[in-house]
Amino acid sequence: MSRPPVDLVPAGETAEPLTHNPFNTVTGGIWRARLGGRPAVLKLITPPGRDGPAHWVGGAEPGHWNYWRREVEAYRSGLAARAYAAAGLAAPELLAVDERPDGSVALWLADVAGRPGTSGAAADLGDVAYRLGVGHAAWLGRPPGYAWLARDWLRDYTLTRPVTPPAPWDHPVAAAAWPAPLRGALRALWECRHQLLAAVDRLPQTLCHHDCWPMNLMFADAGPVLLDWAFVGPGPIGEDAANLVLDTFLDGLVDVAGIDDVAAAVVDRYVDGLRGAVDPDTVVRAVRLTGAAKYFWLAPLMLDRIGGGTRQSYDPRGEAEMFAGRRPVLELLARWTGACFG
Repeated sequence: MSRPPVDLVPAGETAEPLTHNPFNTVTGGIWRARLGGRPAVLKLITPPGRDGPAHWVGGAEPGHWNYWRREVEAYRSGLAARAYAAAGLAAPELLAVDERPDGSVALWLADVAGRPGTSGAAADLGDVAYRLGVGHAAWLGRPPGYAWLARDWLRDYTLTRPVTPPAPWDHPVAAAAWPAPLRGALRALWECRHQLLAAVDRLPQTLCHHDCWPMNLMFADAGPVLLDWAFVGPGPIGEDAANLVLDTFLDGLVDVAGIDDVAAAVVDRYVDGLRGAVDPDTVVRAVRLTGAAKYFWLAPLMLDRIGGGTRQSYDPRGEAEMFAGRRPVLELLARWTGACFG
């Protein structure tokens, strides 16, 4: 949808489409617009029933990993605003919620001024990780009890990725980009996915955002702002920090040459944020475990789609370039897995 419904942004007013995941049927569109003369972001949230890939269909049940109303409730309840506020990690201000006759919801948020998350250097992302650590420490062992929070987000999300085994691990496209030892490590990662998830279950639990990456970050003058609270819910320590490292580089939006610096800064500062609440060795292991658990499906799915021309949500690269560009990320993932299970 290139333009929002006319009753939300009348003809003649500007509505600039913003980049988002078009496959997720919960999101009917996101636009930069104005509300009452104020710069705003309009997000149209749609109930189950829209056509889309099975692994991105919205859920009607509140505990579903992609429950369609979760972000509305996160803002309306104030949870998004207060979740990590004491740690200096904000959410956009809620301006209005419009429950529409067709069952959709128009969520109006203040437009956050500042630098986009993709401009963040290692120190910037390390600072976000520190604030996440402080925020996670505050929720340690006592995530809020709202029924609409994601029930078991990491397991539910990862096990619904559309992988069709066996993956063609020696396909020429993969062999050209990934050396045999890396392909072997990624295959082993896939094969131990249930063991990984069981190990993650034993980690200390907190309140996770579940989608912390540069496209959901803004660096405002008052401090970083975390966008898109559609997946918020209980989860293991380490998961948000691990995703911040890996997802920064997966889609080719940030130069992958900086991955080692970002990984070091994020892990070190996240440990600092949780210091006094969780043993540092446990925190480091949690980041590695949850990173491996979050992306055990990625390489097999890429192999499944070779030659298929499947459009990516954010990644603008062609197939061969994407395989090569993701190699450093997958190598880090393999090292993290080996450190946990080697």
